[in-house]
Amino acid sequence: MSLNKKTTPNLPENNCSVSYTQRLIAGRWKLVIMWHLSKETRRFNQLQKLLPGVSKGILTRQLREMEEDGLVHREVYKEVPPKVEYSLTKEGQDFLPILTSMGNWGAKHREKQEKQ
Repeated sequence: MSLNKKTTPNLPENNCSVSYTQRLIAGRWKLVIMWHLSKETRRFNQLQKLLPGVSKGILTRQLREMEEDGLVHREVYKEVPPKVEYSLTKEGQDFLPILTSMGNWGAKHREKQEKQ
């Protein structure tokens, strides 16, 4: 679900920044994709190997949505065979402290749950 300005309806909940962020990163694989791209620029096949269980179509769709939303940059090299690399944009990099905080919270919560 891409949130580009052309297709996002002007609904009341669109004015809530938390709802906007939630819709922007919605998707089973988007946060994990961002995490892997935070480490280094990756090619499509590299991402697919890092995400066992993701289909080629779903990965393609999520990357396209993230590109449309300004989180991911797609660089196409004109060579044979074609080479495409994905990296985080400045906006994607700006999200990394939040992603790190989410990971830290998840680790603490999981540890707490396992102790119970």
